[in-house]
Amino acid sequence: MPIGQQDDVYQIAVLPGDGIGPEVMRESIRVLQEAASVFGLQLSFAHYAIGGSALDHFNAPFPPDTHDACMQADAVLLGAIGGPKWDHEKGDRRCESALLALRKSLRTFANLRPVVVPESLANSSPLRRERVAGADILIVRELTGGIYFGEPRFATEEEGANMMRYTRREVERIARVAFHAARQRSGRVTSVDKANVLQVSQFWREVVSEVHAQEFPEVDLRHLYVDNAAMQLVLNPGQFDVIVTANLFGDILSDLAATLPGSLGLLPSASLGGRVGLFEPVHGSAPDLAGQGLANPLGAILSGAMLLDELGHGDAAAAIRNGATASLDAGVKTGDLGGTATTQEVGALVAESVSATNVRTPMKIAV
Repeated sequence: MPIGQQDDVYQIAVLPGDGIGPEVMRESIRVLQEAASVFGLQLSFAHYAIGGSALDHFNAPFPPDTHDACMQADAVLLGAIGGPKWDHEKGDRRCESALLALRKSLRTFANLRPVVVPESLANSSPLRRERVAGADILIVRELTGGIYFGEPRFATEEEGANMMRYTRREVERIARVAFHAARQRSGRVTSVDKANVLQVSQFWREVVSEVHAQEFPEVDLRHLYVDNAAMQLVLNPGQFDVIVTANLFGDILSDLAATLPGSLGLLPSASLGGRVGLFEPVHGSAPDLAGQGLANPLGAILSGAMLLDELGHGDAAAAIRNGATASLDAGVKTGDLGGTATTQEVGALVAESVSATNVRTPMKIAV
């Protein structure tokens, strides 16, 4: 009999995208369907085009039908977008513009990127085992403000400019996400900025400190400059619990942290804040691997676990995480981790393991 029988039917908009996106999405859906069967959930998946494939078929990287489906869904699951085939496109026809438009439409202001290095992966890291083994970091990146969206922005033959701008509301709400997450983890937040030279970072630091003092005094807060934070991530990643930072800094630091377990293919992400969350692996479309069964599906599979967390089904999410860990412990790894397993073989083993018992309920991030 299914565990925790539920009556709700969750509508999941699936955007497979380009390159390896469709392959890793198939495995993520396979595992989610197994979790739904075991835990009595009803998940309905509908596929829509985005990125280069949408350009080819609908002459737009983010077609209106895709937009409308995402807005009406309970969650959005994204594979990957873009590739050299479409790099010549400009402006709103660029594949990357679809992702920015999707995030804006969903109002997802908080990007969460967990980076975990289990013992079975410590030898895959470019860093020494003793530095990375057991590292468990959550990077909370502000996603809809900062230099990527600030005005004015322009480029001429003689000059280019972008504005790094934040309002009090933008900083307060992302700080609260980080502090709430820390309450459910180890109770430590590191806020990263460049307050020694940037006025906007001085403002960021002041607002984060105010939110801490007024609402979360029991959480430990420290501030680091972004250059020092990058160095510390390499020297001693185990010192970090939750990192909160601005859009640009978060983009850079999360990619740096992604090297700790040895492959981008392992890492999931969630973009939250609006009614509908967006869940996607952090890797790109890797068109050179597409269609060969070589892609690591664990980032996409674990993004599905984060989706279940956000829908309030932490037991099913934990079963998926346990299955992913079991596959790594068993040495079933794709080529990026030095193994020989195919995309499908990894997905199949996680699906077989997803009924694991003795699961714990992970956190649901408050936004």
